[in-house]
This record gives sequence, C-alpha cells and structure tokens, in this order.
Amino acid sequence: MRYAIIGCGRISPNHVVASQKTGLDLVALCDLDLKNTEDKIKKFDLDASYVKQYTDYKKMLEEMKPELVAIATESGKHAQIALDCIEAGCNVIIEKPIALSLADADRIIEAGHKKGVKVCACHQNRFNKSIQMIREALEKGRFGRLLYGTAHIRWARDHEYYDRASWRGTWEQDGGALMNQCIHDIDLLRWMMGDDVVRVVGMTDRLKHDYIQAEDLGIALVQFANGSYGIIEGTTDVFPKNLEETLYIFGDKGTVKAGGDAVNLLEEWNFSDYIDEPEQVKKECSELPPNVYGFGHTKLYRDVIDAIENDREPYVNGEAGRRALEMVLAIYKSAATGESVEFPMKDCSTMDFVGRFDK
Repeated sequence: MRYAIIGCGRISPNHVVASQKTGLDLVALCDLDLKNTEDKIKKFDLDASYVKQYTDYKKMLEEMKPELVAIATESGKHAQIALDCIEAGCNVIIEKPIALSLADADRIIEAGHKKGVKVCACHQNRFNKSIQMIREALEKGRFGRLLYGTAHIRWARDHEYYDRASWRGTWEQDGGALMNQCIHDIDLLRWMMGDDVVRVVGMTDRLKHDYIQAEDLGIALVQFANGSYGIIEGTTDVFPKNLEETLYIFGDKGTVKAGGDAVNLLEEWNFSDYIDEPEQVKKECSELPPNVYGFGHTKLYRDVIDAIENDREPYVNGEAGRRALEMVLAIYKSAATGESVEFPMKDCSTMDFVGRFDK
C-alpha cells in the first residue's frame, strides 16, 4: 500500500516506524522545510532515490498517488490537508486533534464517507495494553454501574519547547494544554464513560506561560448521559518535568487506574468478581515506552490497514476524533462564558477564544 507522510516534525518518527513495522510502501515525505524530510531520510536510512521529498503536498498527491497518508502538521492545518487528501482518494490518519473546529471535523467525516475512504484520528493510547485491558473489562460489564472517572495530565513544557515551533500555543494553529497535550486522556475518559455527554463545566487559565496565547491549565467537571461523572485536570505547569498521565475508572463493582507517563502502566486492578489475579494482570498489561507517545502508533496502523483492506470503520474513526475535540472545546467555552455547556455542541472553534487571556 503506497503511503506518505505530510508533516515531518516531532511526532513523525513514530509514523515512519509504524509504517515500517506494518509493511507499508513509504513513497514520499512532505514538509515545508526540506531539512525535516532530509532528517527522516537519514535517521531511518531510507532510500532517497525512492522516497521522494516534497514541500507542496498537493503536488505530492498528484504525482505519487498514495493510498494512505498520515497528516502530522501543526493542528490548524489538519482539516484542509485532510480534505484535500480525501478529495484525491486517499485514506487518512490524522494526528490529534482531528481539527480545531467542529465544523471542520464534520466536513472531514462527511467527505470521507462520500469518497469511500477511511478516516482515522490518531488517538494511539487507545491501543495501550493497560487501556485495552480496561476496555475489555468495561465491555464485559465487570465495573457494574459506572460511578465516575478522572483524567489527570500533569506535564511540563518550557519556553524552549514553544520556541522550537512558533505555532505552538496559538489559537489559530494549536490551542493550549488541553488541546495539545491532554486530548489523549480526555478522549479515553469520554470513551470509557459512555461517550454521550450531558454537560461540561470548565475553568482554564494561563498561569505560567505568558508567552503563549492559550491555556496552560484546564479543569472540568463532566456529566455523562448514563448517570456517571468525570473530572478532568490538565496542565503543562508541572516542575521540573512530566509527572504523570493517569486515568481512573470507578464502578460499584470495580476500580482501576492506568498511570505512568502516558497511561501505560496498569497500577490498580480491583473487581468484585475476582476472576483474575490483580498483580499478574498489572504486570502483564504494563509497558515502559521510551517516550510519552508510547507503542500505540504501530497497532493503530495495523488496524487502519485492516480497515482499508476489509472495508470497515477504523477502531478510532473520524467520529471518535470529533468527540475528543468537542470535549476540549466545551471546556474552553464554559471557561470563557462562566456557564455550563450542554451537549451536543453547536459549532465551536479555538478561534472563538482569541484574546482570552490578554491583559
């Protein structure tokens, strides 16, 4: 399957590795700065005479005709690039977030269905061993009645991180901590707690990073349609380095915790049915990845390839990406208005919050 990557920055190595491990035919790399494509050619010992390098993705689509494209640019460009790829007949894997507005997310989903191509939102942490084990227990009803769940993302981002890319922390191209760093855990919380949301109450602030436009702290309460509740806490203000990303799920018959740097460790596993041995489960379902991106990209790629070959929806489809985006935008809107936000939301965009923290 002919495959290409658009956007060869920080996250792109995970996509290259995933493509290699799944046997995709990498035919092109595209980035506005050819230094980034050249770096990936060298880093992964790719054949420069075979893997073509582009700065214009439309030209790449026309000349190379890839069947699957990974979009890993700055977030604000995801939507238009995805729409152009879909129009060219390409299946797409879109790095989080799927878009920065609900209208754009809807356009992507609609275009994918219309053209008959697969749209995958790259929420790779759904494939963590710890998360898959929790999901299996949930689908088997082992939690009993769901009571509440919590997502805590306590990370650190310094001035140097934002200096390396001018788009980071901007409303037009990124959003803040919740949209960039925390959306994976927010996705997991909504997915585990039943997806359907009644309302969200949120607060956001920019406490430490006065050189960015968006928030570095977000806190929210969520009411789910099934009667359960959620708590979200996300920040990039932790000193001096990333502390944890954790997901708790509490039911009347079960309690679990996925922790570690990026919900990669199964740290609590307690169920009233006692059908497995907690310490053994925690040991078997914990991973130690080299960074917060984990091992999920390769598993996500395998799923997308199978979805294309067997004409089914990807495990993490465009609608899933939209739901994660909707949660973040709801927190932004609630924080800005001082009111709870009811679901489903009407159109909302990060651009609605330009100037939010201006003095």
